[in-house]
Amino acid sequence: MMSEMLAPYAGLLTASFVLAVLVLIQVLVQDFAGIKAKHVPGMPVMTGHKDFHFRTVRAHANTNENLPLWLLTVALAVALGANPAWSANAAWLFAAARLGHMTFYYLDQRLARSIAFGLSLTAQIALIVVCGLAL
Repeated sequence: MMSEMLAPYAGLLTASFVLAVLVLIQVLVQDFAGIKAKHVPGMPVMTGHKDFHFRTVRAHANTNENLPLWLLTVALAVALGANPAWSANAAWLFAAARLGHMTFYYLDQRLARSIAFGLSLTAQIALIVVCGLAL
């Protein structure tokens, strides 16, 4: 059960939970793609964008590169008492954009992947602004 202090941030936290599930899915897809490709763990994947395993590795790496900033801004939003509605909107945009980025990367749809990345970056900037306004 969510504490009363966190209740206004249910949307932000739920979207972050969805993001956590997406990260787990990326790990599993990457692992199964690596097993299918008979990839030696720990070795770089050098095959290029035509290879599904390469794309799964890159999609997961890109998500990992974006997580530290996202986690920091989520924590700041809650700690600063940032606007819960705007925080939730940014969080849902981020989660949806990361789902799109992952899906479009898997399907090798480069333009759509770039647009999804841009939307996820926009969501991060929006949450930073929301945090800044709460200072």
